[in-house]
Amino acid sequence: MPRTSYYLTDGDLRRDLDDAAIDEALQSGRGLLWVDLIAPSAEDGRFLESTFGFHHLAVEDCLSRRLHSPKVDDFGEHLFVLVHGVNHAVEDVVQTTELAIFLGRNFVVTSHAARLYSVEAVRAMVEDDARPMRRGADFLAHAFIDALIDNILPTIDRMTEVAEEVQEEAIHKPQPVTLDTILRLNRSSLRVHRVIAPQREMLNRLARGEFEVISQQALIFYRDVYDHLVRIEDLNQTVRDESNNALSTYLSSIAIQQNETMKVLSAVASIFLPLTLVAGVYGMNFEHMPELGWPWAYFGVLAFMGAAIVISTWWFLTHGWIRVRPRPVVHVPRFAVDPNALLGHRRRPANDRAPVASDDDAQG
Repeated sequence: MPRTSYYLTDGDLRRDLDDAAIDEALQSGRGLLWVDLIAPSAEDGRFLESTFGFHHLAVEDCLSRRLHSPKVDDFGEHLFVLVHGVNHAVEDVVQTTELAIFLGRNFVVTSHAARLYSVEAVRAMVEDDARPMRRGADFLAHAFIDALIDNILPTIDRMTEVAEEVQEEAIHKPQPVTLDTILRLNRSSLRVHRVIAPQREMLNRLARGEFEVISQQALIFYRDVYDHLVRIEDLNQTVRDESNNALSTYLSSIAIQQNETMKVLSAVASIFLPLTLVAGVYGMNFEHMPELGWPWAYFGVLAFMGAAIVISTWWFLTHGWIRVRPRPVVHVPRFAVDPNALLGHRRRPANDRAPVASDDDAQG
C-alpha cells in the first residue's frame, strides 16, 4: 500500500488514507496530499492512472526497473520529474538510483524502486511538524530534490579521499589492487557524470520559472539546489582528473620498477658474461691448447674470474646500476616564495625595534 500524508490548511496532518479519502482530497483542492510508492507494482500503476490521471508513459517510467535519464515533462496540470541520486546500498562501485516525482497544484507523488534516505529524511520532518508541507507542493518537491542532491556530496567526498589514497599508493607501493581501485574510481566518477550533466539542465529549467506549477517564491530554492549540483559536478570532475592522474602515475611506477629490475638483471648478466666466455673457451676439447699443461692454469682462471666479478660489481655500484639502499634525498624544494617578491611586504629598518608579526604568519 502507498504511504500517504495529507496536510490541511488548519495544520491537521492525516496519514495512511484509503483510496476514497485520497480521491476526496484531490477533488477538494484543499491542503496538500503526498503519496509515496516504494517498488510500485502494476496495480499501483493502474491506481496512478485512474485516481490521478497520469499519462501512461510517465507511469511506465515509474514501474520500469531500468534507470532513465533525468528529465522534466510538463503535462499542463502537473509536472513529471525524474531526478537521480546515489544508491548507498552498493559499496563496491558508485551507482545511481532515481526518484520519480509527480508535482501538481495540491499533490506530490513520489515513486522509487527502494527505500531512499532522502525520502525518509523528508518523511521524518513531515511527521515531526509537517514543515516541508506547509508552504505548498512545489516546496515539498524541492525538499525531496534537495535531500537527494545533498546525499551525493558525502559520496563525492569519499571518492576524493580514495583518489588521494590511491595516488600515494601508486607512487610508493603500486600493486594490482591499486589498479583495480583506480579503475573502479574512474567508473564511479563516469557514472555520476552521466546523470549529473542532464540533471543540471533539468534543474536549470525548474529554477528559471518555466513552469507555472512552481511559484516565484520557490524559484530561489530551486536555484540553490542547482548551485549545489554545479559544485558536485566540479568536484566529480576533479575526482575524474585525479583518478586519471593516479592511473598515469601507477603505470609510470610500474615501468620504473620494471626498468630497475631489468637494470639489475643486465648488471648480473654483464658480470657473468666474461666468466661464461672464459669457461666456454677452456671448455673446448681441442688437443693443442698450451694452457691445459700449465700447473697453475686452473687457479689462474679462477683468480681471473674472481677479479672480473669484483671489478664489474664495483663499477656497477659506483655508477648506480646496483643500489644497496635507496638513494638519499639531497634536497626537498619548498613552495614558499621570497617575501621580498611579494606585494605588500615591507623590509623592516635595522633601527626599528618595535615588535611586529613574523612574516611566516602572513597569508597573502
